[in-house]
Amino acid sequence: VQLVESGGGLVQAGDSLTLSCAASGSTFSIVAMGWYRQAPGKQREVVAGITTGGGTTNYADSVKGRFTISRDNAKNTMYLQMNSLKPEDTAVYYCTARNNLGRTDWGQGTQVTVSS
Repeated sequence: VQLVESGGGLVQAGDSLTLSCAASGSTFSIVAMGWYRQAPGKQREVVAGITTGGGTTNYADSVKGRFTISRDNAKNTMYLQMNSLKPEDTAVYYCTARNNLGRTDWGQGTQVTVSS
């Protein structure tokens, strides 16, 4: 599966931003998708995940109530709506897709920078 993220950019604290992840290739095999992020000097961390079947979602505690993950299976696209952004949300955001064999593919990442 090939994944392409878009929607990153430079915003101010308190602003909103929506990231998109377009999947192509063997999309029929995807069972779950997610967003990870990596800030400078820090380890990559999970942000949110969603199953493609029932749409079950989960979030990191740091983004609960501010971020919303969703997907449009017909468009093979996943979204991350980010509200009330904070400077600590600054990171490269990566899209992932896990297939029914347990393989996880990654996108190239999109930069999100939140200024204070």
